[in-house]
Amino acid sequence: MKHLLNTLYVTTQGAYLHCDGETVAVDVEHETKLRVPLHTLDGVVCFGRVTCTPPLMQHCAEHGVSISFLSERGRFWARVQGPVSGNVLLRREQYRRADDASASAALARAIVAGKIMNARTVLQRALRDHPGNPETARLERAVLDIGGSLTQLGCVESVDQIRGCEGNASRVYFDAFDALIVAQKEDFAFQDRSRRPPLDNMNALLSFLYTLLVHDAASALEGVGLDPAVGFLHRDRPGRASLALDLMEELRPVIADRLALSLVNRQQVKGSGFTASETGAVMMDDETRKTVLVAYQERKQEELRHPFLDESLAVGLLPHAQALLLARCLRGDLDGYPPFLWK
Repeated sequence: MKHLLNTLYVTTQGAYLHCDGETVAVDVEHETKLRVPLHTLDGVVCFGRVTCTPPLMQHCAEHGVSISFLSERGRFWARVQGPVSGNVLLRREQYRRADDASASAALARAIVAGKIMNARTVLQRALRDHPGNPETARLERAVLDIGGSLTQLGCVESVDQIRGCEGNASRVYFDAFDALIVAQKEDFAFQDRSRRPPLDNMNALLSFLYTLLVHDAASALEGVGLDPAVGFLHRDRPGRASLALDLMEELRPVIADRLALSLVNRQQVKGSGFTASETGAVMMDDETRKTVLVAYQERKQEELRHPFLDESLAVGLLPHAQALLLARCLRGDLDGYPPFLWK
């Protein structure tokens, strides 16, 4: 199993990254603020106006360390990586399955089943952890409705129908999401999911965490030799990492949603750390973004038991474990793709 390495997140505007021997050096206003040994890194993520030298990009590419460039808000811009590793036969099989409607549907169904079951578990855990929640009836109804979507999923055949089941379950889940927020209700009230741009504080937090998670998913897929751009549930679109979005779906509730709720309910982030622009788009300030990044790294260090592999592993290795299982499925070593199911 792959070792869990660190991701270097650079949020300081005007930062300048360069090689210093075998370390990545971060300079701000001509002063070196940080040095990180390259061999301890899995990736570098730069937010906004951050510069990397060509020699650093070359060194990172040679050592399998990806560099991603995002806007200050967390929107993906570009990614620098070395040559794709892995068996070309695996990628050819991935492309064949993506072009086969039946094969795509089988994989998409497994991915969506994992997402729906994990979303239901998030709601069930909230019922268990907060027995006095005045929204108990609402949550119980959502659990039943999501169970209905799961039953319906087993009866549909095409990818479009599977997407319909996923959409219905997501709508029920996010309709009940506000009931999971038990602190700072005024600052983090949630009505519905909004993206590009996020229109409230909770959506801004969720979108930022989803961006971090899709970066990790893409890195995991590249690590096993799969093409992150060719998916089964999400279809091909120029510039979109469709397979990384597929892989992220089952992990969203477990990693991103739970962390967002924890940060709000434990008051680790405050409403004052978010601002709305004239267009209505909501952004985090630098301190809030740093708090979220630290919490995300800490979350990745936590241990849980993988039900299919039957072994304990760090949360940060879940994308790598699922990418490996997907590769084994495509090679024919497994009869089907086993999504991660949180218990």
